[in-house]
Amino acid sequence: MLDSLQLLSWGSHGWGDALLAGAVVTILLALCCVPFGFSLGLLVALGSQSERAGRRRLATLFSTVFRGLPELLTLFLVYYGSQIAAEKLMRHLGYEGGIAINAFVAGVIAFSLVLAAFSSEVWLGGFKAIPAGQAEAARALGLSRWTTLWRVTFPQLMRVALPGLTNNWLTLLKDTSLVSTISLADIMRQTSLAVTATREPILFYSAACVLYLLLSALSGLLFSRAESHFSRFAQKA
Repeated sequence: MLDSLQLLSWGSHGWGDALLAGAVVTILLALCCVPFGFSLGLLVALGSQSERAGRRRLATLFSTVFRGLPELLTLFLVYYGSQIAAEKLMRHLGYEGGIAINAFVAGVIAFSLVLAAFSSEVWLGGFKAIPAGQAEAARALGLSRWTTLWRVTFPQLMRVALPGLTNNWLTLLKDTSLVSTISLADIMRQTSLAVTATREPILFYSAACVLYLLLSALSGLLFSRAESHFSRFAQKA
């Protein structure tokens, strides 16, 4: 038992360093997706409510495609598809060498698109939960559309949308494990390497479970504080 636990220690005789490095990669990958995914999702939600039919169709198409495709397939399309497209483009320009796409960048792009598609539905539900009379009152006061969105709508939107966005984040955190299939050294990749080298699957997969649960618990705590922050005025009312 003690010999098995020593495999989780730090240094050359254990895999603790590798698992910690994988956890850092997982966290960085998920965090890099958040600003792109949530922002693009908000734009898609705004497009869904646009008065222009073209924007509404484009937003609906984007949401339908990336919510309908498996996350792994989206990752493969971005990683391998962009590499093939880049090689064909460079050959057309006279360059015959190979093109390598960074796995981390491919993961950020793929999961940001998926996060945007799912979060757009959360944003859209939040918009619908805010009474339309508030926007009308803001226009009556002479506020611009941007000022109304930023000062009146957005603070309330965050309060309504945060629970759904929390679920999107937790799903993203788990989906990052798929990048192990393109050899990015996240938690699952490091765990698989450790299992192959030591033949201790229960030990290392249990350690991976603990790491993901810790990340989820910490995320839940942070989002709970964010919900309290955006709900402070509603609570006072």
